[in-house]
Amino acid sequence: MQRDLLIVDQLLSQIKITSNRENKPVTIHGSAKDLRCIGVGTDAAVFQYIHNPTYAFKLFADDKKGKIQIEASVYEVSAGASYFPKCYAANDRYLVLSFESGITLYDCLIQGIRIPSQVIQDVEKAREYARKNNLNPRDIHLKNILLQNGRAKVIDVSEYMNKGNDHRWEDLKKAHDEYYPLIEGKAVPSLLLETIQSCYNNRQSSSMEEFMKEIFKTKVLSPFRVPEEV
Repeated sequence: MQRDLLIVDQLLSQIKITSNRENKPVTIHGSAKDLRCIGVGTDAAVFQYIHNPTYAFKLFADDKKGKIQIEASVYEVSAGASYFPKCYAANDRYLVLSFESGITLYDCLIQGIRIPSQVIQDVEKAREYARKNNLNPRDIHLKNILLQNGRAKVIDVSEYMNKGNDHRWEDLKKAHDEYYPLIEGKAVPSLLLETIQSCYNNRQSSSMEEFMKEIFKTKVLSPFRVPEEV
């Protein structure tokens, strides 16, 4: 591993990450032929070394480097749980994490792949584990959860040191429990999901019930409605 780390460190030096305003995904500058980008977030981009795909390298934007050690400390606390990736090393530019296979719940919806109830239960247990270890599980959404052999893997813990409840998971779980049967097994267009996300981020209502009423009024989900009985 040590030899690979030295090689990857040199390859990553050829890449620069810059953050963007309005919480948009980072921009990647440069490339390295033996690195594959496997994920892009608002603070960092994640790369995989093609000759040793066991690890994932989370490379941070320059103005987000202060989050590296904070996130590393979260991984240290959560190291005993199978619900999260492992962190092997951290330096001033990136984290070395375990590569986690699987498909995000976001892509499950796009491809019409069924999301088993076990995934919801696993995320609940992951959040409980985090809270018991004095962490604050936040920012849990469709793109931060992997379906992995029928189980859940929560792949982003970057906000677990922040205060407050963003209610993202509570709202997502409620939407799953009450509305997922309408779309289960159906491929949902990515444009539709992005529209719902945009509406959610800019919602005027304070409750999930009111938000879903607003969504149905706009007929965004009309293709998935259950026909009314005559």
